[in-house]
Amino acid sequence: MLFTVLFEDNPDLEVDPRAQLMPAHLDFLERQAARIRAAGPLSSESGAAAGGLWLVEAADAAEVRALVEDDPFWPSGLRKSVRILAWKQVFAEGRRLI
Repeated sequence: MLFTVLFEDNPDLEVDPRAQLMPAHLDFLERQAARIRAAGPLSSESGAAAGGLWLVEAADAAEVRALVEDDPFWPSGLRKSVRILAWKQVFAEGRRLI
């Protein structure tokens, strides 16, 4: 089953831990490559960091939640919120998939 994970960054942090934790975060993503198909940052219209998005293959939302909580970014307070949503892809590369 596919899930999208939408992260919203915490704008109230006094110190942004992103730069310090980025190497560990990227190592984590590489170790989870079989489940995390894609990941990347989101920016606001002004270009400011706004959060992130993952596309995850998992059996259920609980498995996705466990991945989120294992990410080095999670305990840092960087993330204000996370939404885990089941996703069914119906269109890709110019054609219908159903």
